[in-house]
Amino acid sequence: MSRSVWKGPFVDGYVLKKAEASKASGKSEVIKIWSRRSTILPQFVGLTFGVYNGKKHVPVAVTEDMIGQKFGEYSPTRTYYGHAADKKAKRK
Repeated sequence: MSRSVWKGPFVDGYVLKKAEASKASGKSEVIKIWSRRSTILPQFVGLTFGVYNGKKHVPVAVTEDMIGQKFGEYSPTRTYYGHAADKKAKRK
């Protein structure tokens, strides 16, 4: 279920503050965040965020196509190594 339209998109306050500070300084450094649940806003376009996946910060360069989606969608938490049956088939 999606969020109500009248509430607007959810963004943690500290993410907005960090993004505004980074834009004001003009430096292009990775902004480390832990909020995977925050929505990507138009103000974030052009910035690079380090989204925490439980082990490390995955760099995510925000583009216009990402607006309205969540940061967590671009930082996978699980590593897929493939199925065991696939490995047997490749050996032959």
